[in-house]
Amino acid sequence: MVKVEDYEVPEGLYYHKEYLWARVENGKARIGMSDFAQKQLRDIVYVELPSVGDTIAQNDPFGTVESVKAVSDLIAPVSGKIEEVNTELESKPELLNEDPYDKGWLLVITPTNLDAELKEIMDFNASAEWHKELIKGS
Repeated sequence: MVKVEDYEVPEGLYYHKEYLWARVENGKARIGMSDFAQKQLRDIVYVELPSVGDTIAQNDPFGTVESVKAVSDLIAPVSGKIEEVNTELESKPELLNEDPYDKGWLLVITPTNLDAELKEIMDFNASAEWHKELIKGS
């Protein structure tokens, strides 16, 4: 894990420019929101996620997150079939603010084109540099 200014960027994840991450775990991909995104949104009050069995496609919206500041689409970093949804977020959306890389995960999917799609998003090193650019621009 590195900190870029006040933002955590864990190693071992892949990062999408729409502020979500993917962690490959035993042939599946766990998806969540980045620390940068949750801090930009501030207090998250509602999360709308798809259902188990649905499919998501890379770069397409699959849900929304609402904060006191804005409503934002969640954009899929990789494609696949949804195996798990973090239902705890329904009653505790603040987990996205409190623990975006662990308890605040969004979905677990069985990826359909993982190797090719991971090449289209950022690895840890590229993401750390990207975060530095984001912070300079804000």
